[in-house]
Amino acid sequence: MLEKTNVKVLDKVVVRFSGDSGDGMQLAGNIFTNVSAGVGNQVSTFPDYPAEIRAPQGSLSGVSGFQVSVGKGVHTPGDRCDVLIAMNPAALKQNIRFLKPGGVIIVDIDSFTEADMKKALYVTDNAFTELGITSQVLEVPVTSMTKAALADSGMDNKSVLKCRNIFALGLVCWLFDRPLAAAEDFLRNKFAKKPAVADANIKVIEAGYNYGHNIHATVSTYRIESDDPKPGIYTDINGNTATAWGLILASEKSGLPLFLGSYPITPATDILHELAKRKDLGVKAIQMEDEIAGVCSAIGASFAGNLAVTSTSGPGLALKSEGIGLAVIAELPLVVIDVQRGGPSTGLPTKTEQTDLMQALYGRNGESPVVVVAPASPTDCFTMAFEACRIAVEHMTPVILLSDAFIGNGASAWRIPDDDDFPEIKPNRVPRELCESGEWKPYMRDAQTLVRYWATPGTEGLQHRLGGLEKDAVTSAISTDPVNHEKMVQTRREKVARVADDIPLLEVAGDKDADTILVGWGGTYGHLLTAAGELNAQGVPTAFAQFRYINPLPKNALDVLKGYKNIIVAELNTGMFADYLQAKLPGKDIRRINKIQGQPFLVAEVVEGVKNILNNK
Repeated sequence: MLEKTNVKVLDKVVVRFSGDSGDGMQLAGNIFTNVSAGVGNQVSTFPDYPAEIRAPQGSLSGVSGFQVSVGKGVHTPGDRCDVLIAMNPAALKQNIRFLKPGGVIIVDIDSFTEADMKKALYVTDNAFTELGITSQVLEVPVTSMTKAALADSGMDNKSVLKCRNIFALGLVCWLFDRPLAAAEDFLRNKFAKKPAVADANIKVIEAGYNYGHNIHATVSTYRIESDDPKPGIYTDINGNTATAWGLILASEKSGLPLFLGSYPITPATDILHELAKRKDLGVKAIQMEDEIAGVCSAIGASFAGNLAVTSTSGPGLALKSEGIGLAVIAELPLVVIDVQRGGPSTGLPTKTEQTDLMQALYGRNGESPVVVVAPASPTDCFTMAFEACRIAVEHMTPVILLSDAFIGNGASAWRIPDDDDFPEIKPNRVPRELCESGEWKPYMRDAQTLVRYWATPGTEGLQHRLGGLEKDAVTSAISTDPVNHEKMVQTRREKVARVADDIPLLEVAGDKDADTILVGWGGTYGHLLTAAGELNAQGVPTAFAQFRYINPLPKNALDVLKGYKNIIVAELNTGMFADYLQAKLPGKDIRRINKIQGQPFLVAEVVEGVKNILNNK
């Protein structure tokens, strides 16, 4: 075992990998995250993709970043990083603002040539002086060391340079005492079909690790503490993958075959990719010709008795709106996954926002109530995807799942659940007595839940038709009667409202006796939870509540909020959820913290925002 010197013990540490979009920063970050999760660390990641598919090499607009926080009590990727890896001058220039005071910078000094400096629009020949850097800089000849490690590999120069990220990863593994064997196993699996590439990367990661040992006198190394996790099998998982797996579990628990009708759109496409791999589990994932075909195919699959899902992002949700309305009036179970991105129109495809809330709640013609839920973290995407399916099937309604790019692309450490951690999903089938009596009609309902009974086409005695035209509440025949239409509208509305009887109550964290409650919804959970903790530590009593069920709200939600003098809603839009709550709490003055920059909150922004509101600034 190589000896470590100058070892610092930390509860958590934040590392930011940055370089050109072709430099493999996401891969290096993902391996570091996976290895850290494997040793028991909590992890939270923020992949920060450039907006352009492939900007000019070395340019400022082509910089790709991956930030990860690992350790104990980790709920966010961190506001700033302890260590910044910059593979070229552009990456350094774009990411230096994310470095903590006293942090460490690791650069590939081979990439700081005069030509590279000009591409990144420097005006002097010294990037560190020009940027006013006073932090410790570790100038590592990453490119030349990678070439030396692979000098006898027979690989061409282009292929050799693709391994630079793995050399940097090896050095980071040394700094943070990560087990190299775990990283090597990841590389073997990643390049299982290309053993020569796997061998080359393993050789390079060892070279980077050994380089770290050889220069140990110039920089501290770190040991990161871990929580005592619940026994089980852990892995890191991103939100989109977790969503796909949650759908698969719901299929197993409901006994319904899973169907996904989808059209590729950033940042939701990975859900389609993941489900397309699962033919072995009976999943039918079909890439349709457009968003409208995606939702319509899912509606057809639902009518045929499948667990039907369609996935998209904001612009696609707009295109699916009429189809969702058809599912509302037909009262068919349908899960619509919206991984939100910056808008409007094409907007910012690789960036995150929470700006589709009003569209999810109201963006259809006529009275079209649907259930709306929102996962709070990458791992919660698994739970809430399952919940969306459960509610859709058991309550015969469309459910919109509002994920976002931050948690969809981000990853956390996840314990693979046991089979009995999740309940059975029970479709509301036509009761046997109605089947046998021949009295069943398509819009007959359970008297308590108002959920109509679900008949699978082809079942003897249950021949029926559904459609987009209004139906008579009793006979289920097409009806244009005004009174009947009003009755059906009110029934569909009440059916969704009664879902509140079947979801958890709102929980409050932090100082529950405080006068102030910080409120959020969906993927801002980690930042707001951490902010509430910091506010309480600073002597600003603050309660905290995060909404995962939005329509309907938990039954106790409004009573809980009424108990606080100050209600502050923080969200990544101009105040949509605050407006929604304000309409339900007319006597309250709901205050707002908003950000619409395509980036997640910084904890410091939320803390400052709460203080400013309380100080009437």
